[in-house]
Amino acid sequence: MIEVTRTGAVTQIELRRPERRNALDLDTCVEVREAVVAAGSDGTRVLVLTGQGTSFCAGADLTGVYGDAFIDALYAMLTALTDVDVPVVAAVNGPAIGAGTQLALACDLRVAGPTARFGVPTARNGMAVDTWTIRTLSAVAGAGTAKAMMLGAELLDAETAHARGLADRLGDLDAATAWAQEIATFAPLTLAYNKLVLNSTPGDVDAEARIRKGWEACWGSEDVREAALARTEKRPPVFRGR
Repeated sequence: MIEVTRTGAVTQIELRRPERRNALDLDTCVEVREAVVAAGSDGTRVLVLTGQGTSFCAGADLTGVYGDAFIDALYAMLTALTDVDVPVVAAVNGPAIGAGTQLALACDLRVAGPTARFGVPTARNGMAVDTWTIRTLSAVAGAGTAKAMMLGAELLDAETAHARGLADRLGDLDAATAWAQEIATFAPLTLAYNKLVLNSTPGDVDAEARIRKGWEACWGSEDVREAALARTEKRPPVFRGR
């Protein structure tokens, strides 16, 4: 269902159901979640998520997605992507429809290939996505775009998605991987702290405590001292995440 490969500090998760255009079924959701959780503790510094073939993810596999077990597995996967400490880059190599757009939104950064398409056409099939998906779409791409997609069932091509902020960069898998490799050289504690702040809800007491702890970890780290030393020695810093 998926293939996991590691190159240096970057781990790639590839959806491998090209015959179903990488549509998500229960097993795939479980496997992706497990791979993300594993990467969060194996020294991976950046995750890249992509799809095999011509599609990123065509959505939920409509041959059997209506049970509670699938819904639970889908949202557990999305939560794992948002909760993992390391940045996640979506290499959107083709259509990302419905749950495919949800999957891309759960990633921190999105690189859209020439054939990428984004849409959440629940109004056409009577389904519904959770409030997190709609509000995140609005926060990332703007309220107007969210309304056009959720109420008008509009599909966005790569250029439009980039212009509206839904895609951060345009490019193929190689471009996404190169960006991930660059990010992997950055300070891991700072990246984890920044991601936590960006994904947390204001007023969440537990999140605020973790944010404070993350702030203190950054300023008290060996990495912040390494950056200062590297500046004096006129060399790139080598961050170790401690």
